[in-house]
Amino acid sequence: MPDDMGGQIEDLALGNALSERYLAYALSTIMSRSLPDVRDGLKPVHRRLIYAMHQLKLDPRSGFKKCARVVGDVMGKFHPHGDSSIYEALVRLAQEFSSRYPLIEGQGNFGNIDGDNAAAMRYTESRLTEIAELLLRGIDEDAVDFRPTYDGEESEPVVLPGAFPNLLANGAAGIAVGMATSIPPHNAAEVCAAAIHLIANPNATTAELLVHVRGPDFPTGGELVEDETTLCAAYETGRGSLRTRARWTREEGKHGTWVIVVTEIPYQVQKSRLVEQIAILLTEKKLPLLGDIRDESDEKIRLVLEPKARTVDPEMLMASLFRATQLESRFAMNMNVLDGGRLPRVMGLKALLRAWLDHRQEVLVRRSSHRLEAIAKRLEILEGYIKVFLNLDEVIRIIRYEDEPKAALIRTFELSEVQAEAILNMRLRSLRKLEEMEIRNEHKKLSAEQKTLQGLLQNEGLRWKKISAEIAEVGQKFGAGALGARRTKISAAAPVLEIVAEALVEREPITVILSEKGWIRAQKGHLAADAELKFKEGDKLGFLLRCESTDKIALLSTNGRVYTLKASDIPRGRGDGQAIRLLVEMANEDGVLALFIPDAGQKYLVASTSGRGFVLPGAELASERRAGKIILALKPGEEWAACVPAKGDHVAVMGQNRKLLVFPLDQLPEMPKGAGVQLQKYKDGGMADVKVFAMAEGLTWRIGDKIRTEVKLTEWLGVRAGAGRMPPSGFPKSNKFGGG
Repeated sequence: MPDDMGGQIEDLALGNALSERYLAYALSTIMSRSLPDVRDGLKPVHRRLIYAMHQLKLDPRSGFKKCARVVGDVMGKFHPHGDSSIYEALVRLAQEFSSRYPLIEGQGNFGNIDGDNAAAMRYTESRLTEIAELLLRGIDEDAVDFRPTYDGEESEPVVLPGAFPNLLANGAAGIAVGMATSIPPHNAAEVCAAAIHLIANPNATTAELLVHVRGPDFPTGGELVEDETTLCAAYETGRGSLRTRARWTREEGKHGTWVIVVTEIPYQVQKSRLVEQIAILLTEKKLPLLGDIRDESDEKIRLVLEPKARTVDPEMLMASLFRATQLESRFAMNMNVLDGGRLPRVMGLKALLRAWLDHRQEVLVRRSSHRLEAIAKRLEILEGYIKVFLNLDEVIRIIRYEDEPKAALIRTFELSEVQAEAILNMRLRSLRKLEEMEIRNEHKKLSAEQKTLQGLLQNEGLRWKKISAEIAEVGQKFGAGALGARRTKISAAAPVLEIVAEALVEREPITVILSEKGWIRAQKGHLAADAELKFKEGDKLGFLLRCESTDKIALLSTNGRVYTLKASDIPRGRGDGQAIRLLVEMANEDGVLALFIPDAGQKYLVASTSGRGFVLPGAELASERRAGKIILALKPGEEWAACVPAKGDHVAVMGQNRKLLVFPLDQLPEMPKGAGVQLQKYKDGGMADVKVFAMAEGLTWRIGDKIRTEVKLTEWLGVRAGAGRMPPSGFPKSNKFGGG
């Protein structure tokens, strides 16, 4: 603080002071801690770790050094933060289950996928990998800018040259102030292929780039279950939610038994916590299809899941686990990075690749310029050598006898000061004939290299060609072997399986029997229609339905509600069964209209006794509630009278007044529920029966065992809500199309 400022007090509004300081803190967090740079994909702590290890000469061909030494150098020279945070960053760069392409090779205990911590830094050792070497390539050739360190004693790189596509290959995650980043790792060979495609086709779309970058490639493998549209939208905008699942197989055991073996789990899921979560849910009986779980993992993951019974469907079991546990997790993609101008920005796939390629070109230009300067200096010296080698005796004389040999050399041979200084520093052993030939060969070689580099700097096409070749080399090197092979399976969007308790039930044919007085039971097998059945005294058969033990049955009540019965819940045996009102909430005055298995893809015509109705989608004939679901809104005195398949193009309505009306089906609205519209107009009575039919096939009805068809229906054809006319002669006196 200046001397003249001492003792002065400045009044500031608290809000302004706080906002100014908080803004400074936020910017520091965003730019110097949490967000990676789009050019090398590194946060400051990672960049400083790699550069410090480079200074310690910990390349892949050297020996290991204690991590404590590395952390000490990073903290003392570049990163004035806690040693634990630096060591945690180092450990993460070395963990194969955290980094898709580790930048550090560790020796010792670096933790495991169960969530166990690494050993203390005084025990572990580390060195750089070949990938980190690629990130550093050209660091000593003026490829990037340097800035002073926090104490001003040394300098550090602003960004690394980044010959490896680290941002997309290894991903990144971080939480700043008011923003965060979450970039999934990808396959390096695929990223390199997409970058080469973008060089060749600068106007390529995201969809075209996704032909090469198929999606994330997590170090722990697993399966990505998203459709192409979702992936394309996420990579176009830089934001999205990607669903990942564990990889599993079914293993057969003895006597028809089997187990599920999980070999890969979603990224960033700790195996020990996953097993603990499943065990807790199993204890709480929230996983009815799972019998037991065992962790048989060693170096490779092996979780064994035993089903509750052999009849359990494996797909259904895994669907229940995916829904309830971390065997399925969502990766929230948010590709928020610092761009070349050090500003935070969310980028799509194309923008990320473009920024990396532009950085590669800048590095190439700077390295080439640096090399040209070095070549020019060397050529200048070589040209001086060549001049003096033509007259070595004179050079020796000048050096031996002249008071100022440097000036004499410059004057005699027309040399520059640099050339004269180099000649004066030359060793005597270099004054041989062979050395002259070597100098001329070196001059020729450097001149050719100089010409090539000058052409490279003058031709952008040549630069992109060289960059493309370098990227192709990286892709080829790291796209092969165990490290380069894709680990995450890319699948289409997984179908949503309904998790049903019936998955525990063995599928078998049964016959459901409902008596007129409301007693329901089921018998094994499909009984014939004339099978002998016993009922309570005064009771008889109401409905007989052949189905499977895993079916869901729709029960329609005259109160306008639909109830869903699980066939497996219906009591078995040859007794009287169970009262239907114990299974569903029906009043004593409510009757059963129909009992059948609804077809979700079929449409039905529903109608009340007053002749009001509408067309109902079959999917609506299901209810998870014991109280059922209202389908037909009824007025006092009305009942649900009909529910018939809407197969055809015309509706035939028969009233209790013995009037028949035929009108087109499309005059009825399609609704999920409601009171409906009037089908037929009545002065007295209500609707007796209704039927949907195809006009081309004619209207049929049954009389006893015979079926009659009427094709000429012009006389009865009208519009909805008409009164109708007397039916054709021979129509049943019961006013029902089914006879009676």
